[in-house]
Amino acid sequence: MPPLKNQLEISRHQRLTRFPTPGAQNSLWMWTSFRNPLLVTFNFTIIYLARYSPSLRVKNWLFRRIGVTIGHGVSWGLESTPDVFWPELITIGDNTIIGYDATILCHEFLQDECRIGEVIIGERTMIGAGSIILPGIHIGNDVQVGANSVVTKDIPDDSIVVGVPAKILSTPD
Repeated sequence: MPPLKNQLEISRHQRLTRFPTPGAQNSLWMWTSFRNPLLVTFNFTIIYLARYSPSLRVKNWLFRRIGVTIGHGVSWGLESTPDVFWPELITIGDNTIIGYDATILCHEFLQDECRIGEVIIGERTMIGAGSIILPGIHIGNDVQVGANSVVTKDIPDDSIVVGVPAKILSTPD
């Protein structure tokens, strides 16, 4: 996966596609107008099966069936969860670890709009247990995301980030 230097000049908010919500209800009430309910039900079933499978090969095989782009040697921790609505917007590089109960989101249902965005996670990156990756985020190669972090901004190669929101602790010299 190439370095994200040029891509990091664009904020995640600029990469999100927005769908306004008509009427008085929030966008989550309108989810069926954004996505086919049968597709979401299929995705949910596959994700549910994969979350509890101890086999990394089975997890990768199942997640690829719903459109997640997964590199060689990717490891998914127990109960880790890709986006149920738009899993095809997730790309994960080779030899990356997605920790226990980590969540990768490609959507945000807000009061007045739904936002969707691609999530790219580089090679040899580690997403700590319980972390949440927001839509539109690009994470570089050889990154370490601390447990229970919430990634709200792009992360350059070779960085260590922790916290809510995740902040960079170190970057390469």
